[in-house]
Amino acid sequence: MSKKKPTGKNGLVYSTDPDFKFEAEDQQVVETVSPDKQLLRVRLDTKQRGGKAVTLVTGFTGLTEDLEALGKQLKNFCGTGGSVKGGEAIVQGDQREKVLQWLLKNGYAKTRKV
Repeated sequence: MSKKKPTGKNGLVYSTDPDFKFEAEDQQVVETVSPDKQLLRVRLDTKQRGGKAVTLVTGFTGLTEDLEALGKQLKNFCGTGGSVKGGEAIVQGDQREKVLQWLLKNGYAKTRKV
């Protein structure tokens, strides 16, 4: 593992062009879509988890902070642990029915169980 600090310039280290000016790419801020327009999918997953089952909520469109808040509310409702990683809310155990019930009750009308 390298101990060098990342340059933050997409690998650009040096340019011989005297008129070169580095322009960072503008990252677009994705606004959180309203709950009635979210296309969420609720599914059970056991891969890469040592045989333990987890409930995944995928398809969330919006800010990471809003997804973390949703994950926290789902974990609190189900009374279990979990996390938010890679754009997915993870709830420990087979909680598909509870998660689907909570999402539909809170306005996520286009939610489906896969």
